[in-house]
Amino acid sequence: MKKGILVALTILLMVSCKESDKKSTPNDLPVTKNEAFDTLLENYYQDGLKINPLNATFQGDNRYNDTLPNFLDDAYEKQLRQYYSEYGTKLKNFEDETLSESQKLTKAILKWECNINLEGLGFTDYTPLDQMWTMNLMIGQMAGGTGAQPFKTVEDYDNWLSRLEDYGKWLASAKERMIRGIAVEDVLPKSLIKKVIPQLASVVEPKLQDNLFYSPIKKIPENFSNEDKTRLTQSYGKMITETIVPAYSELHDFMKSDYMAAGRESSGIQGIPNGDAYYAHQIKVYTTTNMTADEIHKIGLDEVARIASEMEKVKQQVGFEGDLKAFFDHVRNKKELMPFTEPQQVIDNFNAIHAKMKPQVDKLFDKQPKTAFEVRRTEAFREASASAEYNPGSLDGTRPGIFYVPIPNVDKYNVYSDEDLFLHEAIPGHHFQISLTQENQDLPKFRKTLWYSAYGEGWALYTESLGKELGLYDDPYQYFGMLGAEMHRAVRLVVDTGLHSKGWSREKAIQYSLDNEAESEASITSEIERYMANPGQALSYKIGQLKILELRAKAEKELGNAFDIREFHNQVLETGCVPLALLEDKINAWITNTQTQK
Repeated sequence: MKKGILVALTILLMVSCKESDKKSTPNDLPVTKNEAFDTLLENYYQDGLKINPLNATFQGDNRYNDTLPNFLDDAYEKQLRQYYSEYGTKLKNFEDETLSESQKLTKAILKWECNINLEGLGFTDYTPLDQMWTMNLMIGQMAGGTGAQPFKTVEDYDNWLSRLEDYGKWLASAKERMIRGIAVEDVLPKSLIKKVIPQLASVVEPKLQDNLFYSPIKKIPENFSNEDKTRLTQSYGKMITETIVPAYSELHDFMKSDYMAAGRESSGIQGIPNGDAYYAHQIKVYTTTNMTADEIHKIGLDEVARIASEMEKVKQQVGFEGDLKAFFDHVRNKKELMPFTEPQQVIDNFNAIHAKMKPQVDKLFDKQPKTAFEVRRTEAFREASASAEYNPGSLDGTRPGIFYVPIPNVDKYNVYSDEDLFLHEAIPGHHFQISLTQENQDLPKFRKTLWYSAYGEGWALYTESLGKELGLYDDPYQYFGMLGAEMHRAVRLVVDTGLHSKGWSREKAIQYSLDNEAESEASITSEIERYMANPGQALSYKIGQLKILELRAKAEKELGNAFDIREFHNQVLETGCVPLALLEDKINAWITNTQTQK
């Protein structure tokens, strides 16, 4: 099993859906919901939380906050295989004729889930640490005391201690797994190892009070008794000095020496045994299609050419006389686009973008979430290698959705794509999509927490195209920012498939990106290394966006004056995270029903 579970947690995004529960039979009799099927779904969800308690924590369910399975243990993988196999078998007991329309869709989704996860379990994860996606980074985020793991009660503090004890076992297993990886020549590229080493070193902090894992003690609530404060302070100190720091130190030394010596010179997943089969699986996971790497590479090349022609128009609009590559450098280095001196100014700018677009949102969306929303700076320990990201609020709405913005060097922070970035990560992108799902009481619980990257990231990229309709992109540089972001996703199709199926080097992928987009070399390097760490994930954005755009164009053409953009958005968002083929089926049915009602 590769990184599927942990990656899903790292980018844990949740989505929405609501369908009719009735269907007309040939006798016009309604098919009501099958209660036995709903019981199966509830059991699937509850058993899933027991197997992966981190999912429960991220959803605001605190029942399992004191445990952390060893995802690298063979016994755990056996348990996971049994879980998906048994529920896949149980699904066969329910004929479609006995299910409502909503339940039929849920059955198709659950069948996909069981099959794709069982397929993933056929691949062993020999690289449990990387610079972007892995458990150590997730736990570090929680350790800061402001993430999904709560630190409000004495029990919360004790739960984290218990979870850290389990985490120590995972850290030991990670080293053992990487040693096995060396033996079978399944290791990280050297360039990624170089990025992991300082991340590990940052936790090996000799001064206890400055250690990341000591953060909750600095925020210990005043209402705790003095006895509890003393006990917890001592316990946390002991956990850090006797478990966490030694484990990180051992991993750091190992990766810096033996593991670095064994590191791959190749950049793509082709460089490991069975790499081609694994990449085909990753394409299926992240695009929810059966597309091949060659097909996706061709789409990427075509999209890069199309978007470049649009960029030329903006270049001419602002009166720049050099070629497009020179214009990229102009945008990257234009001092007027780097106006900030304090990180808070970056945050304030995003809040101003939100205020600017608010009056137009109602014209495109009649269903909007109740969950609160915040913009925050990315935590210092992961800021240097992090991308902007959205973390969802809790299912009960008590924790807001958070848009995290890395600001490693505020003097170099370029605003040219901020409007586009806000649309994608926040509103109406991930925050609308995820929060509406979490607030939807008509969904089975497991569907509220599903994440299919082609749908979720496809939706977020689609929303970037709505900027002008939302009163944004009146500045040509901000519109160029949208084109730049779309180009970035098109480039991803080319470089991800290039790296993992065509033998491209890291350096060739970096150069292709520099030649075709306006991101800085440092940013592009970080992105390319991200794709190296998780093959296929970068494909999901553009493949999903293109499908949603295709479905909107089809609906506009076939419905004519009956087309309602708000209802189209309802149809897409109501479905929640589903494989793209199921989304297409739903939109086609909506078009047909709307035509019938005309």
